[in-house]
Amino acid sequence: MVVRTYQQCIKVMPKENVFVATDSEQIADVCKDHRIQYLMTSQTCLTGTDRVAEAARLIDADCYINVQGDEPVFCTDDIHKLIYATKEYPNQVINGYCRIIDERQFRSSSVPKVVMRPDGRLLYMSRSPIPTNKNHGFEGAWRQVCAYAFPKKALQSFVSYGGKTPLELIEDIEILRFLELGWDVRMIIMSDNSVPVDNPEDITIAEAKICEMNL
Repeated sequence: MVVRTYQQCIKVMPKENVFVATDSEQIADVCKDHRIQYLMTSQTCLTGTDRVAEAARLIDADCYINVQGDEPVFCTDDIHKLIYATKEYPNQVINGYCRIIDERQFRSSSVPKVVMRPDGRLLYMSRSPIPTNKNHGFEGAWRQVCAYAFPKKALQSFVSYGGKTPLELIEDIEILRFLELGWDVRMIIMSDNSVPVDNPEDITIAEAKICEMNL
């Protein structure tokens, strides 16, 4: 899965700019076998974003793009969208979203649901089915796509808090830490082909999508 995600990334980015950040020797061995650059981080990272912040101490840049390693069919055009957004909104955290068209996803606690301001800035993100009406019905919603762009200063602020913020801890959604610390999070529309592998049953869905897209 990590190799497939990496292969999607290098379709649009030079190999020398793409790294796998991990604390797993097993993943490191896979990277060695496939000649993938990797960075070993500590085993104390609370979230993937904490891991990116550790990697940022080893690689100097103004901005860091993070595609989570469980996105084997990640749309390559979405990386271009992230790069463009960092230029348009240089001091904001960037995150992706797409429309939920399946009520199963809307009800799933594995899927973070996105609620935005009219201008596209994130208002809140939750594992609960939001937004909903008085009857808790599904009228339309959006889900997070786990691809991000972080200014270096935002990453430094993120880790300087020293732990998870209250809402982040409740929801187990790390992007909320930025909101709680006062950072704007700009949401940008991305492909709905993304299949995050959060649960064992997601593997079958991802494999079917890989075959469908001939990847």
